[in-house]
Amino acid sequence: MVQKILPIPKLILTILVFIILCTPSSSAIVIDAADELEGTYEASGGRTLLVEELSATWCTSCSEIDPYLMEVADSHGSRISIITYHPSDDVDAFQPEASQHRIERLKITHPEIGSTPSFIVDGGAIRVGPESWPDVQKDILTKEVNNPNPSDLKFEIKKVNGTIEASVKEFKSQGNGNNISQLTFILAEHSVKVPDGFDNPGEDTRDRVVTGVAECNLQNNTIGYYSGFSNAFANGNSCESGFTVSLDEDISQFSLVLVHERLIENLTTQDTSANTYGVVEFSYRDVELSDSWNNLMIILFGFTIIGFLWHSYQKTKK
Repeated sequence: MVQKILPIPKLILTILVFIILCTPSSSAIVIDAADELEGTYEASGGRTLLVEELSATWCTSCSEIDPYLMEVADSHGSRISIITYHPSDDVDAFQPEASQHRIERLKITHPEIGSTPSFIVDGGAIRVGPESWPDVQKDILTKEVNNPNPSDLKFEIKKVNGTIEASVKEFKSQGNGNNISQLTFILAEHSVKVPDGFDNPGEDTRDRVVTGVAECNLQNNTIGYYSGFSNAFANGNSCESGFTVSLDEDISQFSLVLVHERLIENLTTQDTSANTYGVVEFSYRDVELSDSWNNLMIILFGFTIIGFLWHSYQKTKK
């Protein structure tokens, strides 16, 4: 009997998927908070995927998964950016206006969102609960494979007179979202202390808490919304080369994410293209070295080989 092997196109696809998983992009930069934030830094790219989480300080399962998610983000490198929204529900300990603004945006395309924790990868399906994480991982892989031409983004971050400023330095839409899009800075704070007097089943702090959002309309080069930043403006009346935000001085650890996305006015419940067009992230936070990345690569390599062998075995039976 002649043994059949995996067809060349499927073999190439298998190898391509594994290369994507194993190759970190240069879309994010992480500075250890143990070091002083000095000089000028640039974050450039666009291929990073935005993973949005709906959480709450009173949510038990959210508090259990919260420390694990930072490890997941580090393991994925710059391929994903995980940010967390806390609702204005009169119960959550944080309730930042910026988070609620993003939640309201999600409700336009995902009106059923509400359970915590919930995860959405790049505007895709809602995944609810810690047990849905395997589906989140599948969504990440699927979006990566189908993200061939993201927008090019670059922003600069530096201290100016004691204040941290971030400014867009380069933007190329690559034909994405022409005339119906915006650039958005999202500020997520790390190690945010949960105030006393609130229901808190978890640790004393939470990570990736979105506290700031600023939006620059690419149609008219104006700031449509900002909250959680001390200032936001379009220098030279240009979102593409002058969109600037200033961070409050008391923020110690943070991630700043620049997103090219649709205008909120152009989102509908029937919208099938609500995904982001490009994402890039800069982080200034505690960095802990671990074996997570190596362990993840071993697991991914194992699954790739097993899938390859199983598919070949199935072919030989036919």
